[in-house]
Amino acid sequence: MTDVAAETRSKTITWQDPLATARLGLTMTGFEYLTAIAEGRIPGPPIAAHFGMRWESIGHGEVVAVIEPDESMYNPIGMVHGGVAATMLDSVVGCAVHSTLPAGVGYSSVELKVSYLRAIHAGRGEIRATGRVVKEGSRIAFAEGEIRDAEGKLLATASGTCVITR
Repeated sequence: MTDVAAETRSKTITWQDPLATARLGLTMTGFEYLTAIAEGRIPGPPIAAHFGMRWESIGHGEVVAVIEPDESMYNPIGMVHGGVAATMLDSVVGCAVHSTLPAGVGYSSVELKVSYLRAIHAGRGEIRATGRVVKEGSRIAFAEGEIRDAEGKLLATASGTCVITR
């Protein structure tokens, strides 16, 4: 067995009750709710805390989220786990749809197809995920997403379908 220098690292994650925040979200339009999260007036979802994800912009049918990958996101072969990209893409695709919804109306991902185009590594700056609605609907909505690195290189793409819940 190879002797591996094992310098211990740690990461602290804190969050607030997500169900209380979700209940509050039902009283607001999707755009208002996501804007309040982006501006820090309402706590973000716990998954965002895990990745250090922040919302850079919220528009009608388009959202942008940013993270700076670190080693805690690595898979066994020394790169950021594909689940991080998939989670970011699921978030921006879903939230793009959410930004179009009236108060009291929700959504859930039904399908997400991710294409990984380049490896993601820590120490290379922020990565930015953008989600855009392709087609709004009363029962189903379609959206696309992409992740780019700090230099603008395309790292991953996604297409997703969300069911609208009333």
